[in-house]
Amino acid sequence: MERSLTLADYESLAELRYQIRRFLHFSEQAAREAGLEPRQHQLMLTLKGLPAGTRPKIGELAERLQIQHHSAVELVNRLAAGGYVRRHRGGDDRREVLLSLTAKGEKILRELSLHHKDELRMRGPALVAALKRAMQGGKRSNGIPARASSTNRRKT
Repeated sequence: MERSLTLADYESLAELRYQIRRFLHFSEQAAREAGLEPRQHQLMLTLKGLPAGTRPKIGELAERLQIQHHSAVELVNRLAAGGYVRRHRGGDDRREVLLSLTAKGEKILRELSLHHKDELRMRGPALVAALKRAMQGGKRSNGIPARASSTNRRKT
């Protein structure tokens, strides 16, 4: 069964992508201003935000970041060289390498995370609205199709 899409569906998906990119652009710039590459910041956040009981291993971080294992190793190497993360041996299995943030890593991650929370408080409602609209099939939250609004039309 082939499903069809309306122009409003495409517009809502494009708006969602735009709102996500705006936040990601902000995040990338904030990381760079703090002296980190965006993926370094992402790895640190992923490490700090692992669910309880999850072992902080490179393989787990690579999976959560959706990157190759060797890319995660390189990120960890650079973060360790900068003093942001440290490696230590696992408990029973001495071959297991676990990761943790250093005090320097904790400090910069906290500052970046507070900055990100402020940005989300300011711009998050537009992101949430775009997500809801995309999930509702291109209709605005009041049920009016997106193309019905004159503020949403583009000049050609």
